[in-house]
Amino acid sequence: MRGGIAELRGDEARHLTRVLRVEAGMRFEVSDNQAAYLAEIVEARGERVVFRIVEPLHTPGPPVAITLCAALIKFDRFEWMIEKATELGVERILPIEATRSERGLFEASRKRTERWVRIARESSQQSRRVRIPEILPAVRFEKSLALEADYRYFLDEGEGECQAPPFLRLMPAERPAGSSVAVLVGPEGGWTDGERQLSAVAGWPPVSLGPQVLRAETAASAAVAVLMNAWIA
Repeated sequence: MRGGIAELRGDEARHLTRVLRVEAGMRFEVSDNQAAYLAEIVEARGERVVFRIVEPLHTPGPPVAITLCAALIKFDRFEWMIEKATELGVERILPIEATRSERGLFEASRKRTERWVRIARESSQQSRRVRIPEILPAVRFEKSLALEADYRYFLDEGEGECQAPPFLRLMPAERPAGSSVAVLVGPEGGWTDGERQLSAVAGWPPVSLGPQVLRAETAASAAVAVLMNAWIA
C-alpha cells in the first residue's frame, strides 16, 4: 500500500472480478497484515484490483499472544486445527514431532508450509482478522521446550494420581493484556512418560481440559478458547 492506494493481484483479485463481479465504487475492508482500512475500489480488471483507502478502522488486537505448539497428526486433521486456531486468534503455530507422531509427517511437513499458510490466510479473511498467524517450521519435541513465553502449559489428560490439574486452576491471578502464552498439545496416543518428564524439567506445568480423552485437534481448539476467554475476563 502506497500513497493511500492498495493493489490486489492474482487469484484473490480474479475471485473479486470474475466471481463476485466487483465494480468501481464498491467498498471493502482491507488489511496489509498490520492494520485494517475501509477502502473503495477504483479499478477492477482481470487479475488486478486497485483500492483507494478511505479511512483506517479501529481493530483492537487480541488480549493475549498465543503460540500453539501442536504435535503433528494426519494432515487433514492438522489443517482443520490450523483453520480453527486461526479463527480463535492464535499468533503462531509451531508443528512438533512427538514420539508418537506418525512416521514421515515431520519430513513431509516441509512441503506443506505453503498450503498451511494459505489455509491460515483464508481463515483469517473469514474471521476478519487483521494479521495472519505465523506458521513456523516444524521442530522436534525437545527443541520446542526451549520456546519462550510469559506462561507455558503442557496439555495432558493423565490418569489417576497422575491427573493434571484443571487448566483454569493454573492461570495467573493477574493476566495483563499483551501477555505471551504457549501451550503444548500432544499427538494421537498422547505423550510418553519421557516427554512428560522433559516438559516438567523445562518448566511446562501439566494442565487438563477434563476427564474426557479428546482428539488432538479438539484439544487444541479448546485450549486456545480457554486461554482467550481467560484473558478477556
